[in-house]
Amino acid sequence: MAKKITLACSECGSRNYSSTANQENQTERRVLKKFCKNCNAHTVHRETK
Repeated sequence: MAKKITLACSECGSRNYSSTANQENQTERRVLKKFCKNCNAHTVHRETK
């Protein structure tokens, strides 16, 4: 079953993106490099609760 997750910018903390993730055997939080409109740059976005 897919679970909805939110991605937050590691620089400014704004929550810009949402995605779905398979919750089976997931032990680590997802980390992606995405564009942040507040920072106006590509930054690392981490999964939040």
